[in-house]
Amino acid sequence: MDGSLEHGLERAVAARRDEVAALTRDLIRIPTLNPPGRNYLEICEFLGARLAAKGFDISYVRARGAPADSDAHPRWNMIARHEGGSGGDCVHFNGHHDVVEVGHGWSVDPFGGEIRDGRVWGRGACDMKGGIAAAVLAAETFVETCPSFRGAVEISATADEESGGFGGVAWLAERGWFAPERVQHVIIPEPLNKNRICLGHRGVWWAEIETKGRIAHGSMPFLGDCAVRHMGAVLAEMEATLFPLLAGRHTAMPVVPEGARAATLNINAVHGGEPEQEEGYDGLPAPCVPDRCRITIDRRVLIEEDPEEVKREIRALMERVRARRPGFDYEIRELFEVRPSMTARDAPVVRSVERAIGRVLGAAPDFVVSPGTYDQKHIDRIGRLRNCIAYGPGILDLAHQPDEWVGIDDMVEAAQVMVLTLSDLLGG
Repeated sequence: MDGSLEHGLERAVAARRDEVAALTRDLIRIPTLNPPGRNYLEICEFLGARLAAKGFDISYVRARGAPADSDAHPRWNMIARHEGGSGGDCVHFNGHHDVVEVGHGWSVDPFGGEIRDGRVWGRGACDMKGGIAAAVLAAETFVETCPSFRGAVEISATADEESGGFGGVAWLAERGWFAPERVQHVIIPEPLNKNRICLGHRGVWWAEIETKGRIAHGSMPFLGDCAVRHMGAVLAEMEATLFPLLAGRHTAMPVVPEGARAATLNINAVHGGEPEQEEGYDGLPAPCVPDRCRITIDRRVLIEEDPEEVKREIRALMERVRARRPGFDYEIRELFEVRPSMTARDAPVVRSVERAIGRVLGAAPDFVVSPGTYDQKHIDRIGRLRNCIAYGPGILDLAHQPDEWVGIDDMVEAAQVMVLTLSDLLGG
């Protein structure tokens, strides 16, 4: 790559420091809460209008029929494409526009987009509206500075990553938007820290386990069969056998943080007996023996594990409990499954981002794998595109926290890495 061109691209991005902060602020001020999926069209049209003014062709795509899509809360996605010369590749930046609930403990307005102390504050600042803003600035700077580039630059703002991505990247991938003959390189600017290249993620299996009993009057529990007690035996068996087994099972994938290099299981929810009453109800519960108890499990899967064996382990555990408990009955319902994904260290997009990080930050990047899944799973499995990574500004530990923020200098440097990557892959 030409050194003077690199320097010019870096300076052009640095000159837009205030602009990247303002764009992040404006994106935060559109509260795209998921659930239920608010203001998706508004944020897509906001970004689309901006990119159209820079010469991008804009497509607005609703994921009709996707999970959670409704007329009240339609699942909208925006794809912007800028064509260069013929014969080159397409580099695609994909960012999810939805954010999680606010929660408690904020000292700033979660949707104010306050700019202070070199940071932009608010829900989604880190995860991942700051990443979207950095990608937009990088793409705009590149097409303005290098109008004779080869191939194409794309940016998408997609729905529902926080709830599985089925109304966003999965829906688009099923319809060919990420087919390898259309897109050759994908960068997802998730907040993995500006000096890291994220090659992929662990897998996940979500399931609901239900123990069954028989209802009876609470004063005569011997006439019923308590499903909650049965579930207690299941949890005790997990503590005695499954959790120690998983703690001793480790991956060679560079998962961060260190604890996530082991196979893990989380008890995500427990529901048993009489449902909780509406807030304000001050009566007593009815005296009944619970005939149903359910837990939701979140099992994170290592690339070395067989996903079918993961499921067999749970079934075997349930059968051990059955063998010891008269009348024990259960049901397992699978909810969600994602296989582990990891892009090769020598993939073209990895090499280009690695070189750009070395130039901008003056040090080699760390190569990591995410403990949780993100939309790479759909680009890999559905889109059949393995040349995909996550790289973006922001500190991962701040995601979903109160007082979430993203550093302005971090966005600028990440945008510089992105613009140099575009120049390396598409010329200029």
